[in-house]
Amino acid sequence: MKANIVFEMAKDGGCSCYMLEEVPDFGLLGYGNTPQEAKADMLQAYEEIKELLIAEGKSPAELEFVYHYDMKSFFEYFDFLNVSKVAERAGINPSLMRKYTSGVANAGEGQYLKLQKAIHSIAHELATANF
Repeated sequence: MKANIVFEMAKDGGCSCYMLEEVPDFGLLGYGNTPQEAKADMLQAYEEIKELLIAEGKSPAELEFVYHYDMKSFFEYFDFLNVSKVAERAGINPSLMRKYTSGVANAGEGQYLKLQKAIHSIAHELATANF
């Protein structure tokens, strides 16, 4: 069963992630100083809930997580990506992209679609690269 997980960076610099769907027995949330910490917190809760359900004689659902990021949490999580270079590839002004990732400005749906297309292109190039 697919579970959509949304990451959001807070104004205080912390991060949270939560499950969009309602799945019986699972109401997953995660918190941390970084998206990595929030994800680890949520996955730990998932494993603990599964253990409790098994102890109760239940068969917990196996969830396949699909992660959704806002721009700030995306570039925080994938901190090895150069924001300006990704912006150029997406056809977004690098200065504007830095404002998006710092939380100074908010991107519209069109900008997110450009970014998603560029990220998928990068992922494809990486997947087909060989040494």
